[in-house]
Amino acid sequence: MSGTLVPDMALARHTTRRTFAKAAAAPLVVSASTLGLGGATPPSDRIAVAGIGMGSRNRRNIQEFLDQEDVRVRAVCDLFADRRASAKQLVDAHYGDADCAGTRFHEEVFERDDIDAVVIGTGDRWHAVMSSLAAQAGKDAYCEKPFCLTIAEGRQLVEVTRQYGTVWQCGTQRRSNPGYEFVVNAIHGGRIGRLHTVRLSFGATGGWKRNSFAVPESEPDPEVFDYDRWLGQAPWAPYSADRVRYWRLNWDTGAGGVADMGPHFIETVQWLRGKPLDAPVEYEGEAEFRDEGGINNIPYWYEIRTRYKDGLRLNMDTGRKGLMFVGDEGWIFLSDTGGIDAKPDSVLSGLEPPDANYNIQGPHVRDFLTCMRSRRQPASNPEAAHRAHTIAHCANICLRLGRNMRWDPAVERFEGDAEANNMLYRTMRAPWRV
Repeated sequence: MSGTLVPDMALARHTTRRTFAKAAAAPLVVSASTLGLGGATPPSDRIAVAGIGMGSRNRRNIQEFLDQEDVRVRAVCDLFADRRASAKQLVDAHYGDADCAGTRFHEEVFERDDIDAVVIGTGDRWHAVMSSLAAQAGKDAYCEKPFCLTIAEGRQLVEVTRQYGTVWQCGTQRRSNPGYEFVVNAIHGGRIGRLHTVRLSFGATGGWKRNSFAVPESEPDPEVFDYDRWLGQAPWAPYSADRVRYWRLNWDTGAGGVADMGPHFIETVQWLRGKPLDAPVEYEGEAEFRDEGGINNIPYWYEIRTRYKDGLRLNMDTGRKGLMFVGDEGWIFLSDTGGIDAKPDSVLSGLEPPDANYNIQGPHVRDFLTCMRSRRQPASNPEAAHRAHTIAHCANICLRLGRNMRWDPAVERFEGDAEANNMLYRTMRAPWRV
C-alpha cells in the first residue's frame, strides 16, 4: 500500500464495503438486533477487530473489545497453536457461532478487507513492527506497551502512523482510568501544594530464574509453535524453552521492568504536567545486574533519579507498585491495585476517591473506538506514548552504561555521549523493520 489515507475516509471505506456486501446477501427475515433496533448496533456499523498475539494479556484486551456492543471480533492470530485455538474458542463462545478465524500469519489478517483494527499483544520486539505493518495496511491499532524496544523505533512508528493517517492507541490504560484522573485533578487543585517530586515504583523484577543458560533444544514444529517468527526482529538464537518463557529478562527480546511498567506511570506524570512532549534533561542511577552468562541480563534492582528542566524530580525504583506525588504541603500515593492514600488527612478531605485499579480498561478501549469513528487522536496517541517510552528507555540506557547523562528532548539525543546515542537504535533482523 502506498500514499496517504484520507483520515476521515479510512473507517468509512471498510464500513461502506461491508454494508453493500451485507445488503447483497440479506435474509428475508431478520432479528431486531440485526436491524439495529432496540438500541443495538447493526452489523454494518460495527467495528471489525482482530487480535494478534493471544497470550494472557491480549486475551484480557480482546475481552474488553468483546464487551463493546459496536465491535465484532473476526479473527485471532498467534504463533502458538494452543493459544490460537483457545482465543478462537473465547470469541466463538461469546457470539455463539464458529465464525472467528484463527491463523499464525499476521499477513493474513492485514490482507483482509473486513478488518478495521487490530489489537496487538505480541512480545515487545514485535509491537512497533506490527503497528507499522497495520498502518501500511490501512488498519487502526490498539497496541500493548512497551510499544518499542528503542527510541528510534518509537520515532519511526510516530512517522508511519502520521503518513498513513491511521488511529493508534497505546495500551497504557491507566491514562483513561478515573482514579488517575482524580489524582491529577486533586494535584492541579493545589491539594499538596507545589509538586516537587514524583516517585514511580515498578515492583520487583518478576520471573527471575538464576542460572538460566538457555540450553539449545530441538525447535518445535512451526504448526505447534513458530519459533523463528516469534523471534521477529531479535537476533537469531537457538531455541530453548527458557529463552521463550523468560523473554522479558533479555535485552534481545524485552526491555526489563523500567520499560514494561514505566510508560504506564510516566504517561500519568506527563498528563499531570500538561506537557506530554516534554522529558527530563538529567539522568542518574544505580542498578544490580545478575548476568551469569545466561539470558537474564536486565537490571534486577535499580534506583533512577531524573530532573526536568523546570526542576521537577522524577525518580523510579523497584518498590511497591504505585505513584507517589510529593508537594510542599503533603503527598498522595496511588497504588497500582487501586488504593489512594494521602498525608496529611486534609489533602483528600471532602473528596471521595474512585477505584483506580489497573484492571479498569473499558474507558481506554472506548476512547480508541470513539477516535476510530471521529479520526481524532486518542489519549495515548503515538507522539505522547513515544515521549513517555523515551523517558523509560533513557533511564535504561543510563543504567546499562552506569553513568550520568544529559538528554535533549527537542532533538532526541544525549548531549556529548556518542556511546549512549548509538543505543537509540539497533539493527533489526531481516526482513522485519518499522
